[in-house]
Amino acid sequence: MFIQTETTPNPATLKFLPGETVMGSGTADFPTPDAGGRSPLARRIFQVEGVAGVFLGRDFVTVTKEDNVPWDHLKPSVLGAIMEHFQSGAPVIEGDVPEGDGHAQQDGPDSQIVGQIKELLDTRVRPAVAQDGGDITFHGFDRGVVYLHMQGACAGCPSSTLTLKMGIENLLRHYIPEVVEVRPIA
Repeated sequence: MFIQTETTPNPATLKFLPGETVMGSGTADFPTPDAGGRSPLARRIFQVEGVAGVFLGRDFVTVTKEDNVPWDHLKPSVLGAIMEHFQSGAPVIEGDVPEGDGHAQQDGPDSQIVGQIKELLDTRVRPAVAQDGGDITFHGFDRGVVYLHMQGACAGCPSSTLTLKMGIENLLRHYIPEVVEVRPIA
């Protein structure tokens, strides 16, 4: 098994491409070691000292390191953990994988606007941030404000505010006049 790595805009995060499907559908975010409980893959990666977060995408694994640990020391151990997992035949996620598109549901008078927001996020935004090893999920729309959650390489990235304000906010405002602002949620 040959695992490729790619840098991301977030210097604390690397994207690992094992050359096979990681998540059949959706994504899974494990921002802390305690959160990795239902994923044998995430648990194995968190056993590597210095790993701070794991994010699983369709065909990639994004790993965030602690600030004081250099990638030169961490990368070989993470590569080994990923390789061991895939060779073991263990599932990536134990139990049922939640169905859905990773978006919060919202009904009511703004449901048509919410549908347009979700469509733009799915077709224009999410593919771009997945290339950088992350994901963005919709969490609500209220009085012109869109609430989004950044995951994987996007969480904590130095350019995440710029991505939200100059990229996503401008895109949504261009296509949907009712959108006046985009705000991140933790």
